[in-house]
Amino acid sequence: MPKILAFSGSSRKESYNQKLAQIAALGAQQAGAEVTVVNLADYPMPIFNQDLEMAEGMPNPARAFKELLIAHDGFLIASPEYNSAFSPLLKNAIDWASRREGDEAPLLAFRGKVAVIMAASPGALGGLRGLVFLRMLLANIGIIVLPYQLAVAQADKAFHDNGHLLDESKQDSVLKLGVSLAQYLQKLK
Repeated sequence: MPKILAFSGSSRKESYNQKLAQIAALGAQQAGAEVTVVNLADYPMPIFNQDLEMAEGMPNPARAFKELLIAHDGFLIASPEYNSAFSPLLKNAIDWASRREGDEAPLLAFRGKVAVIMAASPGALGGLRGLVFLRMLLANIGIIVLPYQLAVAQADKAFHDNGHLLDESKQDSVLKLGVSLAQYLQKLK
């Protein structure tokens, strides 16, 4: 059974992107994957600084998040768009997790993993521009990023109180993102 980690690049309460990650996680679970959903707010990390790393080592929250990445085969990642790019919170978490400890292989948390990316934004493009940069970053650190992605525009009006999308076809599309990742990982196993 493939193991998938679902998270968003937002720590905001009632985050649209966290809701999106949870919907995709449900799709992956329905397809037979073991899914862990986390919130980066639960892993507070200082902004990456090599001097800090040299003096104090990797902060415990960063190490815990990195260990989650290592323990999973694939990722469902939803990111808000900040000025046409993905969020600094997400970038910082990736930066910390990319750091080597001891004699571990370079980029151990990322190389050979598979991801599906998505975004939600109150804007008209739904965070689509940020996904371009996120795809590039993830590919550069060794993650296979599946071509399927989705951006939910006008996210401030897109969700039920229960976290599901009002538009059933979009809800189905997000569920299918999770299914596609689970099925891809099952084929690899």
